[in-house]
Amino acid sequence: MNMPELQAKVRQIEIRTRRLVSDMMIGQYQSVFKGQGMDFDDIREYQPGDEVRNIDWNVTARLNQPFIKQYVEERELTIMLMVDLSASGTFGSGLQTKHELAAEVAAVLAFAAQRNNDKVGLTLFTERVEKYVAPAKGNRHVLRLVRDILEHTPDRRGGDLQHALQHLQKTFRRRAVMIVLSDFLDPLPVSALQQAQRRHDVIAVQITDPHEETLPALGRITMEDAETGEVGEISLRNEEEISAFSHHQSHAQEELEQQLCGIAIDHIRLRTNDPYVPALSKFFRTRLERQRRV
Repeated sequence: MNMPELQAKVRQIEIRTRRLVSDMMIGQYQSVFKGQGMDFDDIREYQPGDEVRNIDWNVTARLNQPFIKQYVEERELTIMLMVDLSASGTFGSGLQTKHELAAEVAAVLAFAAQRNNDKVGLTLFTERVEKYVAPAKGNRHVLRLVRDILEHTPDRRGGDLQHALQHLQKTFRRRAVMIVLSDFLDPLPVSALQQAQRRHDVIAVQITDPHEETLPALGRITMEDAETGEVGEISLRNEEEISAFSHHQSHAQEELEQQLCGIAIDHIRLRTNDPYVPALSKFFRTRLERQRRV
C-alpha cells in the first residue's frame, strides 16, 4: 500500500468509525469500562450507616466530631490493543481480509477511548512483538495507531500470543483493558492469559472468515498454511466430507470458547462477511447486564 492509498484508507476508516462512535458506542463504552480505582473528592459529616474505615481521623480530631472521606470513581482508563499480524490474517473470502477488519474494529475502540479521554496503546505481534506504542491520548495519536496497524509489514509469518502477553507483563505494569484482536487459530496460551487476567481486564476479539467454517464442494484441493508454509491436500467431493470439515472446525471453535470461559475472559466473535457493529453492541449489552447482576 503506497502513501496516498494509506492516507485514503486511514481517512475512510476515521470517518466511518467516528460516526459509529458518536452515534451509538460512546455511551455503551462508558457504561461497560470502569475506571481503575477511586479518587478522593471531599469530606462530610459522618452519618449512621457510613463505612467506619472512611472516617478521616485527622479532621475528626480537629473538629471534635466524626467526618468521613468521600471518593469518586477514577474515570481514566488505559486501553491496550493487541493486534495479531500473523499471515493467516491476510485471508478474506469477501470484500475484506481479517487484518482489515481487525484494523477497523481497533480504530472504533481507539476513537471511543479518545472521546472518553482515555489512553490507548498498541502492540502488533507475530511470533515476536513487531511494534509497541506506549499508551497516550489525543486524536493524532489514535490516527497514528490506525496507520501503524494498516501499514506495518510483519517480519514473521507465525503467531505467538504467549510471547506478546509476557512482553506486556514486563513492559506495562499499570492495569489496563487489554483487547486481543486475533483469529485464535494457534493453540490458546491458557496459562499466559490467566496470568494477564489477574492484573488486567482481558477481552478476546476473534476475527474469522466464513470459509474457515465451511467450504463448498471443490473436489480434491491443495491448501497451504499461511503461517508455516506447509502444503497439504484435503478432499471436499461430497456432503460427508464437507460435513466432516465443518464438524472439525465447529469443535475447535467450541473448545476455544470453553477455554476462554474457563479463565473468565470475555469473547467476541466477528466475521469478515457480517457487520461488526451489532456484535459489538450485543457484547457491550451482555457485559453491562452481567456487571449489574454482580
